[in-house]
Amino acid sequence: MINIVRNRYLYFLFSLLLIVPGMISLATFGLRTGIDFTGGADWEFLFPEQSTPVEAETIRQAFAAGNFESAVSVRVSPPDATNRVFINVRTPTVNEDGNTRDTVLNAVKAQYPKAVLNTLDSVGATVSTESRNQAFVAVLAASVAILVYLTLAFRKAPHPIRFGVAAIIAMLHDVLVVVGLASILGQVIGLEVDALFLTALLTVISFSVHDTIVVFDRVRENLQHRRSSQPFEEVVNVSIVQTLARSINTQLTALLTLLALLLFGGATIRDFVLVLMLGLVSGTYSSLFNAAQLLVVWENGWG
Repeated sequence: MINIVRNRYLYFLFSLLLIVPGMISLATFGLRTGIDFTGGADWEFLFPEQSTPVEAETIRQAFAAGNFESAVSVRVSPPDATNRVFINVRTPTVNEDGNTRDTVLNAVKAQYPKAVLNTLDSVGATVSTESRNQAFVAVLAASVAILVYLTLAFRKAPHPIRFGVAAIIAMLHDVLVVVGLASILGQVIGLEVDALFLTALLTVISFSVHDTIVVFDRVRENLQHRRSSQPFEEVVNVSIVQTLARSINTQLTALLTLLALLLFGGATIRDFVLVLMLGLVSGTYSSLFNAAQLLVVWENGWG
């Protein structure tokens, strides 16, 4: 039988290599936040098939007519199957009288007569502050609930609190990986952190914890039939091998579905799907190669 647990410190090192660059990027550049967290307005324009390419600089000039000379972020999606182009523009909050909206729309139509304003979403500073606070509270509440649940669920196993703490560490691993990669991708491809990002992050947490519980449950079952001379490390290794195919197959099925959405779902949900994919890969890795290994380290010590 393959000895997975033997290389546990290499798995921890690999996790550090994933997390540290993201944390450096986070400290240096921060996150590219959407209007859900910063406040402002998000415009989405639809451009049917055009005789000339849609240029981001031309859109910025059109917004300058509405007194948005600065703080304008423009993201142009690739043409879809019908050669339509979607453009998302982020600006400060738009006046509610509608004059600014009409001025900008007329300026865009002057350059691209077929342009259509699909949506215009505006979020105030108060709402964005509440979103940040609720995001922190959600992760904190999830951590406490997981610790309590796993401690009670594994109360008949030796040292049940270890299962809860290991699961939380694995969960935080996935959070740090996803947030760090989001910071890097924000600089590379313009990935924005918004309400959908938070939804994806909480979904990743649930997947990660679920997969960890499956592995831990097999460890608990094998501990009940453990021979007196059988090392704890061997019990954990057998449990990982027994659940390895199930974990990989389950997550691979989800990843194939998400890949189809990423390729054909359009620019609106691209960032959401990408975050989910990164989180699922990280969650599977942390469940098998971090959470279970932490139990061994806690039992045997670092020596």
